[in-house]
Amino acid sequence: MTFSLFSAAEPSKASPVKKPKLLVVDDEQDNLDLLYRTFRRDFTIFRADSGFKALEILANEGEMAAIISDQRMPEMKGTEFLSRTVSDFPDTMRIVLTGYTDIADLIEAINSGQVHKYITKPWEPEQLKSIISEATQSYDLLKQRSEELRRSQAQNHLLAVIVEIAQRSNQLADSVLPLANAFWQNFEADAVVFQLVENNLFTDIQAICGNGVGNLSDDPQSLQAIALAKSQINFDVGQDQSLRTSLAIAIVFREKVLGVLSMRWQRANAVSLKDVAAIQQCADEVAIALTCIVCVA
Repeated sequence: MTFSLFSAAEPSKASPVKKPKLLVVDDEQDNLDLLYRTFRRDFTIFRADSGFKALEILANEGEMAAIISDQRMPEMKGTEFLSRTVSDFPDTMRIVLTGYTDIADLIEAINSGQVHKYITKPWEPEQLKSIISEATQSYDLLKQRSEELRRSQAQNHLLAVIVEIAQRSNQLADSVLPLANAFWQNFEADAVVFQLVENNLFTDIQAICGNGVGNLSDDPQSLQAIALAKSQINFDVGQDQSLRTSLAIAIVFREKVLGVLSMRWQRANAVSLKDVAAIQQCADEVAIALTCIVCVA
């Protein structure tokens, strides 16, 4: 789906609501089935009967909102498995199920931040639901704070580059590559193409970073950005439910399009609408910088 940036009527369409991901790990199939039935309506569930298989799932599926792991498993204890997930997924909430009094292991795991809570077997489904609900809320809060910090740092770094280019560049052609590179690196896009526009037509002055698509003259989204003098977003949910995002950011000064910044991400949930707003704010500063360079030249 494609729409012009900041359409107040369609924010929900841009970011489809997805169930949080929950990984359950237990060497007993009956427990895995019970956990699946308990959480299937509210979560996307992944199941593993050992810590090693759970690590494989994480490598393929990425971060989970929460992990529920049995403590006593033959190949790898739950606390050992969970400790291996901390460095790659620090925000994930980890819960241990135990039918034994492994107090020393549990205390060490909790104190080191590897485990959020532990629950003794047999558990009450409603109690477990309440604990997981609280854990996922904590996860959402942590992710929100992490994303806000990441976005603020990226925006500040990018604005510093824009200011430096505005002060030092004397030719528009000299500014295109460093600007494209700054957007590419700070917002971790898979591809960025920045191409200048004159009289609503693309010029030959462009820069490509990453796996760019080349000249934007054949890109319908970029042409639409010029025609409307407004940035365009496309969120395309494929058959595998991965979210592919592409932006055509219109660089506009006083209703005149100076260029188009095309940015693409292939990974799922790469950017949020708040990220897009930050990119647009930086693009507005780019428009001012380009105008300053033209005046100096």
